[in-house]
Amino acid sequence: MRGNAALFVLISLLSGWGSTTMSLVAGIWILDLTASAGLAALAGLCVYAPQLAGPWLGAVLDRLPQRATMIAVNLGLAAVLLSLFTVRTAEHTWLIFVVAFTYGVSYVIIDAGETALLPRALAPARLADVNGWRTSAQEGVKLVAPLAGAGLYAWHGGPVVAAVSALMPVLVAGLYAALRLNPPGSPTHRPDGCRTGPGIRRTPYAIRLTVGLAATAIAMSGFTTAALYAVVTTDLGLPATVLGVLLSVQGAGSVLGGLVAGRLIAARGAVTIGVAGTVLFAAGCLLRCLPWPPAVFAASALIGVGLPWTVVAAVTAVQTHAPAASLGRVAATANTVMFAPIAVAIPLGAAAVQLGGRAPLVVAAIVCLAAATAVCRVPAQRRAAGRLVAPGSR
Repeated sequence: MRGNAALFVLISLLSGWGSTTMSLVAGIWILDLTASAGLAALAGLCVYAPQLAGPWLGAVLDRLPQRATMIAVNLGLAAVLLSLFTVRTAEHTWLIFVVAFTYGVSYVIIDAGETALLPRALAPARLADVNGWRTSAQEGVKLVAPLAGAGLYAWHGGPVVAAVSALMPVLVAGLYAALRLNPPGSPTHRPDGCRTGPGIRRTPYAIRLTVGLAATAIAMSGFTTAALYAVVTTDLGLPATVLGVLLSVQGAGSVLGGLVAGRLIAARGAVTIGVAGTVLFAAGCLLRCLPWPPAVFAASALIGVGLPWTVVAAVTAVQTHAPAASLGRVAATANTVMFAPIAVAIPLGAAAVQLGGRAPLVVAAIVCLAAATAVCRVPAQRRAAGRLVAPGSR
């Protein structure tokens, strides 16, 4: 099923292009219409808010035909995007918020749906590789899509960006239709040779540990956002434009990290790579504390590699160890656990930066190293995979 692997990577490229350009332009468009930075920022909140409903949306997904649902969600997203052609004045701003919220809901459903479809489309040994390639594709798009979206908006306004963004989910729907999938009722084979079924209850240590590590690292990345601004502009006295260069360096590191994550997970296991990614992120935070600009650039590269490792490890663990019948709910719940805390971490970090730019970085490093240490203390047999236990036992 090599063709399926290529299709999933192409899906990630097209979806990432459409969502990244539209997410950027939505805020700019609202700002142009209303002259309100606060309203422009709320567009981002509309995108992230549906994450809180992830477990419920995932449970609904488990009751629906997955491929057909993914196609319908993408076509519905395209239709909603086309409504932006009617936006002309500030009175129509609400439509942009509706589109942003629709994107947020679609992210939850599509992320969970893809996590559920991948095990039906690929051999278990290929899951980690393809998850890594998809991450690289998504991060690579982030390096060019914002510039392209801003250019399109400057050239011909928001409607042309909406048109291009609406084309992407239509193409993605066609790619979902082209996937070759195993029947949903077929037994779910696990790399450890176990199957889920009646009378067996899986205690998914690998899922808990990897999702916990990813949630910690992602939350701390939000917690240190303001700290990075302070270190670059205040402590190092560099121009604010350097932040854009650092984000590009981090993006390049993420592309590289995604490309090698699959092979590392196959060789060392998802939990081990999740720990390694968390430690790399902590090391990057500490490097950013050094009063030396090259160290800050090296830190961005380390963080760029480490964060995708934690995410790819968590997603692969969910696909490998969650029961097939509830894979959508487990995947959506995992996404909520991983990404929802960042909404709280960012304002906390903005408050903590009043103590200086380096203080939040040190705190983030300590938290991540503590999480990695706690996981390493879990017995190896529990870290390697979920443990099968008889009903009623502990």
